[in-house]
Amino acid sequence: MFNKDIKILAGPKKIIKKIDQPFNKISIEFLNELSKNILTNNKAKEYPDLITFAFWARKKNIISLSKNYLKGEIRLGLGTIFHITPSNMPVNFIYSFAFSLLSGNSNIVRVSDKDFPQVKIFINTFKKISKYKKFKNVACSNLFVRYIKNIDITSYFSSLCDGRIIWGGDKTVEEIQKIQLPAKSKSIHFPDRFSLCVLNSSGIKKLKTQDLKILIKKFYNDTYVMDQNACTAPQLVIWVGKISHTTKSLFWKTLENEVKNKYKLENIFSLNKYNQLLDDILNKKIIKKTFKHKNFIYRVLLNKIPNNFNIEDLRGKWGYYYEYEVNKLDKIASLVNSKFQTMSYFGFSKLSLKNFVKMNKISGIDRIVPIGRTLDMGIVWDGYDLPRTLSRVIDLK
Repeated sequence: MFNKDIKILAGPKKIIKKIDQPFNKISIEFLNELSKNILTNNKAKEYPDLITFAFWARKKNIISLSKNYLKGEIRLGLGTIFHITPSNMPVNFIYSFAFSLLSGNSNIVRVSDKDFPQVKIFINTFKKISKYKKFKNVACSNLFVRYIKNIDITSYFSSLCDGRIIWGGDKTVEEIQKIQLPAKSKSIHFPDRFSLCVLNSSGIKKLKTQDLKILIKKFYNDTYVMDQNACTAPQLVIWVGKISHTTKSLFWKTLENEVKNKYKLENIFSLNKYNQLLDDILNKKIIKKTFKHKNFIYRVLLNKIPNNFNIEDLRGKWGYYYEYEVNKLDKIASLVNSKFQTMSYFGFSKLSLKNFVKMNKISGIDRIVPIGRTLDMGIVWDGYDLPRTLSRVIDLK
């Protein structure tokens, strides 16, 4: 099946299926070696997302994660997992591979055809480490490929797998799900999601200047690092409690200062933002007021969000935010549906957030994280416990 349309980035043309226990010694050591090499790579240090992965992949962290697994049960990987990863997230494919490797599987990973520097750094590091004798089983059982959208190639790789993971937009997921899998294979998919940020107004108001700057740096990382393209990036900012317009203005002004010192907005994206603002003003009947901080930040304050409103219509990029004000957190419960993924927060206790989820029995939101941690990938993602989902239990009586 391999032809000129498939570019092998790393790994053999024909992988050997290797099945092992989740969190086996070799997979932990391999990821740790990846971590050490990336952390000492000067080029890698230019990419925070790659460095974040490297810190996550350290042996100490992985062993800590493993403590929740293998408690007296016999568990093995499913076999070969085929990963179809998103085109707009440079390091997503690395996490997808790592989660599956730790689950005891072999892997075929389709990498984005966009030429991200992070991809080249990782692939070169992977190839270097794969040559170590102790990692020969990893080298022969993992393959990274790149090809332009092609249903025949995707069908071929799907026919080889014991599990398939699809990351992408709703349309992409729907199209690929039509491609048949072997009868016993498992399919996991991560479609489009929507994320929000909730801010306790009084908590923001109490912050000292330096503490506000620190918070803003974290908010910047959540949104501008990936141009709000990540499913985890907040599109909707909700102010909770007694609203102080002075506090709000200071929050956004501090963000403006952060953005103008760090962020380069291409002219075409600036035009896209402006066109979106005009379209919102003309077509959205729920707008109370709009704010424009030069080209760095656009804000659209909503006077209401009807329960039947299509939340997909509140998506922004490149520093385009929708705002909403409520007097208490419970007021947003009726807005939450299965499209919601991550809720970042500031100024709320964990107990109050736990009560919000349990008391309102919300149908969406799979992650609740402090501001600054929306891009952190975890082995539990979109409600899936991946090491358990990508492995099987042998029932011994």
